[in-house]
Amino acid sequence: MSGGATVTELLPQRRLRRLELQITRRLDGLLHGQHLGLLPGVGSEPAGSREYRAGEDEVRRMDWAVTARTAVPHVRQLDADRELATWVLVDATPSMDFGTGELEKRELAVAGVAAVGFLTAGAGNRLGAYLLGGDGITRFPARTGRTHLLGLLRALLAVPRGIPAAQPVPLAAAVDNLHRATPRRGLVVVVSDFLDGLPDDGLGPGAPDWEKPLRRLAARHQVLAVHVTDPRERELPDVGLITLVDPETGARREVGTASRRLRERYAAAAAEQQRAVAAALRRTGAAHLTLSTDRDWVADIVRHVHTQRRLAAGARHRPIGGGTP
Repeated sequence: MSGGATVTELLPQRRLRRLELQITRRLDGLLHGQHLGLLPGVGSEPAGSREYRAGEDEVRRMDWAVTARTAVPHVRQLDADRELATWVLVDATPSMDFGTGELEKRELAVAGVAAVGFLTAGAGNRLGAYLLGGDGITRFPARTGRTHLLGLLRALLAVPRGIPAAQPVPLAAAVDNLHRATPRRGLVVVVSDFLDGLPDDGLGPGAPDWEKPLRRLAARHQVLAVHVTDPRERELPDVGLITLVDPETGARREVGTASRRLRERYAAAAAEQQRAVAAALRRTGAAHLTLSTDRDWVADIVRHVHTQRRLAAGARHRPIGGGTP
């Protein structure tokens, strides 16, 4: 099965099992021995202290109590959490019901959740979800087990499509809701196209509405922002007169795509919008993974995990104050 196989074809039990096998086989070994493998780090569980090694340890990890007792600098040692609580916030608003690649953005979002769920599954690990739909926020309690994950995936795919909300809930409000409900540190994955809350359609000055809540969330948790995109959001094809529909409001507008100047202006505006989203996510401190409906999403996840691990390894060996380790 190719990495871009549509998730809707995998709804029956046997085909959903094939999705699970696809994910676990292609990503096998990436998380072994690391409970926070998608965002590798030193963990948060105390595991004693050891003497400080200049040029290798970070000063912020100093164990001042032990240092004061022994008169020798010590640093805290931390283990990865033995029971990982993972929460996913999935954007299922009408803007996600779009796709011109091998699958829709909604299907790609569910595939991302499936990857996170299957790969973080383990003894004691729990997965919960907040689903942001046209009718508000639906909460799924954090539970363990494959049966819970499969039920969650079916629920995500069963959300009604293409129905504009009378009073839509902003992505910023959903992030705030999740932050208040999860006081204990864990892994949080926010899956969205991040088009909601952009100032002046993403081209004007100012930060997106969701940036500040996401920054607060990242201060407590390890946060992975999965940015779901489609190629038609980046450029228009030359196909003559087309009707564009705003999925959030239902507003329609006819556009003539034969104009080269129009297509260039659209591509430039779209590129600026994507840069604004990426810059805002970078400022929040969240890890950023982009998935596109026209690419192999499993390969993109593999590249992201390898990149994160290289960065984590580099941080561990980087001396204080820079220079060559």
